[in-house]
Amino acid sequence: MSALHTLRQTYSSRLERLHTVIVEALSSDNPLMSRVIEHYMSHRGKQLRPLLAMITADMLGEPPCYDVTPAAAAIEMLHNASLIHDDVVDASDVRHGVPTINAIWDNHIAVLAGDYFVSRALSLSASTADFRVIETLAGLGAQLSLGEMSQIHNAREHSLTEEGYFSIITRKTASLFRACVEVGAYSVGVTDRRLDLLRRYADIFGQCFQITDDIFDYTPSATLGKPTGNDLREGKVTLPLLCALDSGDREATEMRSKLMSDSLTDSDIATLLEFTHRAGGIEAARAKLAALRNEGEAIARAIAPHSEPNPLVTFLDYVVAREN
Repeated sequence: MSALHTLRQTYSSRLERLHTVIVEALSSDNPLMSRVIEHYMSHRGKQLRPLLAMITADMLGEPPCYDVTPAAAAIEMLHNASLIHDDVVDASDVRHGVPTINAIWDNHIAVLAGDYFVSRALSLSASTADFRVIETLAGLGAQLSLGEMSQIHNAREHSLTEEGYFSIITRKTASLFRACVEVGAYSVGVTDRRLDLLRRYADIFGQCFQITDDIFDYTPSATLGKPTGNDLREGKVTLPLLCALDSGDREATEMRSKLMSDSLTDSDIATLLEFTHRAGGIEAARAKLAALRNEGEAIARAIAPHSEPNPLVTFLDYVVAREN
């Protein structure tokens, strides 16, 4: 039984309520929007983000000021909105084996549905009557947009630095988890040093989540039996390849030159994938992942020194060890 399965069992009733809150918030008298929402909500994700908000609120050991569920639901809805819009930008027909809104209907409908998710998320955040939660949601939307813009800019300018990579994943991925620990802390009235530690933990959690995803793209998939290289096809140069390019030798220079092209052929991608493995890029990325994980564990234990097992450590270990 995975750590995530155990956590989800522990929080099963609250996650069911979360789903109900989201469905009710998205209810509409427009028949087309209702069909779109019904399709989208029929396939639940892992709900990692709201789960982190709930864990945060519980483990701080303070009496609740208000139920964290509406704020957690708002973050999950904003996350879903970003995925819907990403599918339009990337012209994706499938996400996790399920046809996307833009594939079933069209881009126009998908953009409107994503906008609807955003508006209802903001309305849910307002229902908490906590201005800090509203500010967190508003700031999160900005971070997600800026992260996507930075990724597009770096791809067009062929920027190949670890600093740029970490800046992007902190905005695009970690910002969602940071918002979760913030609303979790606010819901129990915690604004002391523990909140600063939680923010750093969330940044690490999100970075570990994204690095693990990026390593998947360089490792054989169960269905294809070979690395996918999808990130490179989209112009994204992620940590494994960046680590391989750090060697600075002649071959790394040749690979950098190849990456200056505005488009990569299948042959180019295969060459870059093979180079990443041969130059130790996967191992180097995993070493950075392990270092971040250790820092995250130390922070989690500082936040809750008497909690054993520590749910933040358990959750972080799941993210690092997951296989999908």
